[in-house]
Amino acid sequence: MNITYCRLPDRLKYLIDHDQQYLLKQGLKGIEKESLRITEHGEIAQTPHPKALGSALTHPYITTDYSEALLEFITPPFADIRQTLDYMHQLHQFVYPHLGEEMLLATSMPCGIDGDLSIPIAEYGSSNIGKMKHVYRKGLWHRYGRTMQAIAGIHFNYSVPEALWPALHRQRASESSLESFISDAYFGLIRNFHRQGWLILYLFGASPAICKTFFKSRPQLMEQFKEFDEHTVFHPYATSLRMSDIGYKSKNQAGLKIDYNSLDGYVDSLSAAINTPYPDYEAIGVKMDGEYQQLNANILQIENEFYSTMRPKQIAKSGEKPTLALKRRGVLYVEMRSLDLNLLNPIGIDESTARFVEAFLLYCLLQDSPLQGPDEFQINNSNQLLVANQGRKPGLQLNRNGETVTMQQWAHSILYAMQPICAVLDRGSLERPYQLALQHQLAVVDNPALTPSARILACMRENGQEFGCFASNTSALHKHYFNAEPLDDETQRQFEDMAAASLKKQADIEANDKLDFDEYLSRYFAQS
Repeated sequence: MNITYCRLPDRLKYLIDHDQQYLLKQGLKGIEKESLRITEHGEIAQTPHPKALGSALTHPYITTDYSEALLEFITPPFADIRQTLDYMHQLHQFVYPHLGEEMLLATSMPCGIDGDLSIPIAEYGSSNIGKMKHVYRKGLWHRYGRTMQAIAGIHFNYSVPEALWPALHRQRASESSLESFISDAYFGLIRNFHRQGWLILYLFGASPAICKTFFKSRPQLMEQFKEFDEHTVFHPYATSLRMSDIGYKSKNQAGLKIDYNSLDGYVDSLSAAINTPYPDYEAIGVKMDGEYQQLNANILQIENEFYSTMRPKQIAKSGEKPTLALKRRGVLYVEMRSLDLNLLNPIGIDESTARFVEAFLLYCLLQDSPLQGPDEFQINNSNQLLVANQGRKPGLQLNRNGETVTMQQWAHSILYAMQPICAVLDRGSLERPYQLALQHQLAVVDNPALTPSARILACMRENGQEFGCFASNTSALHKHYFNAEPLDDETQRQFEDMAAASLKKQADIEANDKLDFDEYLSRYFAQS
């Protein structure tokens, strides 16, 4: 593939001119995957988190998300994406033998839901931090309902190669410190992702249909959909209903103006939301009969409540607020949150997808990224919702910099601009995996029938299956796959040791708690 200089952003041209393009390699990639435990009959599991998996509070790689039944798998970050995917595979190999008759739901949109109260809220023990995590989830229930919290997805964590930063700092001739430059560059990446991340929904969205049971606690929301069959609703051209406005959204968050133009602006605007009372939540009350219903009555209880397709991240120390970790040590990596589970893959994501996402994030980093204007949030959100709900609609038009353009035209321009990045990432590899991943997605742009969302609907039609049946059958196939592939003895022992160590760590935390919960919360929120 020839690299033509007329199409290169300044940052990439500088690297190539100085023979430093190799610095784009070796970025760290980690993956977080949520999966709902369900019974063999397709209903959400009511059993506690299996003790053999360790403590959901302290295990570094196996925990729970909103629900006791919503498992979360977390890999360490690796430079080689194959190592990341292999580790995710091993986590599944370890977990499956401990699920008994249960299995992991292969889809992002939950099935087998019998109203909000059928979804058990996650438990984390008697420690103050464990209570805080549980009360936070109770607050989410009172604010948004439990059902939307059972939606699962893939989070792709990406850290720009450390060795790349000094080169980009020199290219920009920046007078700011390297640490400040890094945070600014990450926020530039995030702004570009907000502008163009709709592409991820089109290419990888895998939630075009929903079980009617999902709406039992919110039946009015089902009216906007068409009926696929007696038990399923859908949008004919939908790609990712998980990322549509039936997902994790609320009217108060829609009005939030979080500042992505700088680290300080982001921290200050997010902190303001955490400290601003909200009348609807004040009506719920923080404590009822001595029992906490939510952590506070503010717009956001804590940072994690703010929904965003991408978050700037820094590793927080024990008990440290995430915004303070960012303020003190800058951005370490970004967390991309818009991937649906690929139900056709046993671990929910394949290598080609992961390589494409890495190249796309580097594209967002290397392109110029103007500061976000006052109207841009609404434009970006509108584009995302259009693609989530109607992404495969012929001739779909989006708003690009105030001008109307077809989604297909815009997608082509992005993918063509990614070509030189993929060529650089493939240097030294005869397999050319990044360029092959890009070529595959070019074909998907040209033919919407190749999208995961279209393939899922086609498969359901061909087999005469409702969404819930299709999801359960696919989940059963994944269970059979992992049960037929046990871990080797040494890796099995390592995971057993980690589980045991996590249980001991939780017990130690509980034994050493000295503060009552009220005081613990007061001190946590008083951090500055």
